[in-house]
Amino acid sequence: MSEEALEAAARLVGRSRYTIALVGAGISVESGIPPFRGPEGLWTKYGEPDLAGFQRFLADPQQWWEEWLTMEREGPYRELHEAMERALPNAGHIALAELEEQGLLKHTITQNADNLHQEAGSRSITEIHGNRLKLRCLDCHSRFPLAEFSLEVLPPKCPNCGGVVKTDIVMFGEPIPADALQRCHEETYRCDCMLLVGTSALVYPAADFPVIAKRRGANLIEANPRETALTDLCDVVLSGAAGTVLPRLVMKVRENEGLEKGL
Repeated sequence: MSEEALEAAARLVGRSRYTIALVGAGISVESGIPPFRGPEGLWTKYGEPDLAGFQRFLADPQQWWEEWLTMEREGPYRELHEAMERALPNAGHIALAELEEQGLLKHTITQNADNLHQEAGSRSITEIHGNRLKLRCLDCHSRFPLAEFSLEVLPPKCPNCGGVVKTDIVMFGEPIPADALQRCHEETYRCDCMLLVGTSALVYPAADFPVIAKRRGANLIEANPRETALTDLCDVVLSGAAGTVLPRLVMKVRENEGLEKGL
């Protein structure tokens, strides 16, 4: 990452009216959570998952829950579960939380379900693929802490409307929850600057958000150790891992603010 790129990114963030972040799996890999694809990916090691998982859930929620409670302790699910249990927010998560605390980052759209943004201190978050620590009602979209919800009766039912409750994590074949998708679009249309952090820009609908923002005149800043499908579209590219790049961006933004105030 060049100093020129860092300075350019800091200027864009510092002068932006409404900056948001779109965060992908790369930032979680830095916390020890394995990716799904690639040489060390879970699907590479264990094979592709059931692509009709949501349809199977709808066909027999009770059977799905019984299997899920077992799968959590086997194969890729066990490895992923244990990695998430061990994982801690890294310097990239903390930098995003600091930008939010300073009022410079208004919202984070994350494709990760590991809860690390919350643990780092971020508050304004949309989890487009859900959260591993939550359950969600399919009818009213209410969300509940998994640890506080009784699973003695399967499938669990929503205490608010009586609808069937599933894990909050979005399954293959499952639509993105309407409330989450709506918030993503609202934030995308509102922003004038978007940070793209550790995302491959290959998973939709998230990959569309930067394109929509760019078409509306927003600046795009990419922080990624490798080129992506969106690199050529970005105004500034910070080449490097989030845990290295973002703390330096925070420091540069603070430095520029100090200069502007004559400190």
